[in-house]
Amino acid sequence: MLDNISSQQIKKMTLPQLSTLCEEARQKIIATVFKNGGHLSSNLGMVELTVALHYVFDFPEDKIVFDVGHQCYTHKLISDRFDKFETIRKKDGISGFPKREESPYDCYNTGHAGTSISACLGIAKARDIEKKDYNVIAVIGDGSFNNGLIYEAFNSLRLLNTRILVILNDNGMSISPTVGSMHEYLEILSKDDQQKQKRDRHAKIFERFGFEYDGVYDGNNLSEMIDKLTEIKQRLKTESIILHIVTKKGKGYEFCEENPEATHGISITSSDKVSVEYSEVLGKTLTECAQKDNKIVAVTAAMTTSLGLGEFFETYPERAIDVGICEEHATILCAAMATQGLKPYYAVYSTFLQRSYDEIVVDICSQNLPVTLCIDRAGVSGSDGETHQGVFDLSFLTSIPNLTIAVPKDINEFREMLKFSTSFNAPLAIRYPREGKHIFKVSSQIVPGTWEVLKDGAGKFAIIACGERAITLSLIACQTLENEGIGVKLINARFVKPLDIDLLNNLKEQNIVTVEDNMLIGGLGALINNHFCSSCKVIKNFAYDDKFITHGSIDNLMKEHGVSCSAIIDYIKNEN
Repeated sequence: MLDNISSQQIKKMTLPQLSTLCEEARQKIIATVFKNGGHLSSNLGMVELTVALHYVFDFPEDKIVFDVGHQCYTHKLISDRFDKFETIRKKDGISGFPKREESPYDCYNTGHAGTSISACLGIAKARDIEKKDYNVIAVIGDGSFNNGLIYEAFNSLRLLNTRILVILNDNGMSISPTVGSMHEYLEILSKDDQQKQKRDRHAKIFERFGFEYDGVYDGNNLSEMIDKLTEIKQRLKTESIILHIVTKKGKGYEFCEENPEATHGISITSSDKVSVEYSEVLGKTLTECAQKDNKIVAVTAAMTTSLGLGEFFETYPERAIDVGICEEHATILCAAMATQGLKPYYAVYSTFLQRSYDEIVVDICSQNLPVTLCIDRAGVSGSDGETHQGVFDLSFLTSIPNLTIAVPKDINEFREMLKFSTSFNAPLAIRYPREGKHIFKVSSQIVPGTWEVLKDGAGKFAIIACGERAITLSLIACQTLENEGIGVKLINARFVKPLDIDLLNNLKEQNIVTVEDNMLIGGLGALINNHFCSSCKVIKNFAYDDKFITHGSIDNLMKEHGVSCSAIIDYIKNEN
């Protein structure tokens, strides 16, 4: 049934047929995610709601925006993409997130939390201005409801004088369990009918923003969802509505239901043996440091386990803070705690750190506060695509005064950088990829603005690389070239800011190659180019061009965008 279905055909199906369709979709998602990787538990909980939405509404004429977007797999299966579904998250395949370029059923690209309601208001306002008539729907989880952007959007509903439907999918989870006062508020609304009077009183907060609140309903009950959405479709002609539903994250797969956090995202490990994840080293080392220093505080924005902080949170709960999906708030919180003598560590994915740029500039760096940013998933992150590639952090951080930026060459150096950071009394950012696969024997004391020579080849070429991936590629290139009689010096630029000016000024090599897992603009290569702008050095940069990087495997994407061992070797051989 599923392989021939379209959104239009769904409207002709009976309830038993729709139930069968839901089960087939669920099984297809499970099988594909375990093969390709992806978001599992969040999608399993969305199956019935998504089928009901396609049954009642008229997509793509009606518009739907999935907040974050990682729960759109059923939507893709029943919107003319079944035959491509097995390519999801693969190079040249369909995206794991909504993508306008991919289908008319995807009206807005998403990837970060909290954007859906603002987007829907903008789409609805455009509809009104153009005097068109279609419905606009935001599907948002309770985790995103912690994000401040939601309330900026709420605050403008009356101002914009438009109509949208917000479906609040309440499953008690973001990636980690949902936390905070809004979560507690939603729990009150989710109680059974014995609490109806209290629930109705609390729900009036939404009415003050201009929404009619309607809840709470079972989002995994297909028949109930179809009936309620049919009713709401008529009401949308005159009012904006928040439909509050409760779903089971991981619905239909017992292991996911019991382990929703662990199965939020499923990764496919490469064939190379993984030594350890950097997040594991972060958690273990930070916990050890906190035992010696009661000023150390760990902060996360709804990603405790993913960032390796589980042990720290268990050991030092009074010094462990999860603020929910509120990256900007987390940044200011760290700055403020630092003004009072604490030593905050803010662990965050590179792609989500982008949301905190203003606060890093104004709150942390302009006050020169000793906050350490632990930037996970830096560099190409792979199959989640454009919205999740961590290739901008060096570029947007290098221009900020007072900020020191460290990039460890392996997990051992990362561990030493964390220990060094405990006594570093200024803003510090440490960026690193997900996995650590190589351990280098060369090591030296961590001193800001100093680099180390990993290989002192006699020749006219010097490679300056930062980060484990770039250094690994460079080391293999050096060894290959050495076998062919071409000596190359290899330098670990473990601090991108400040640069090791003394080392650069004393380089005897005429030809310099820079390698990094970041955009060229604003990155290591750009800084090196600027340093030597008035010299006669010949410089070649291996970094990413000024374009967004789509989804695919990390190795393939790096090669496609010009950062590869073979490219380095070919360049040096041709120039030698």
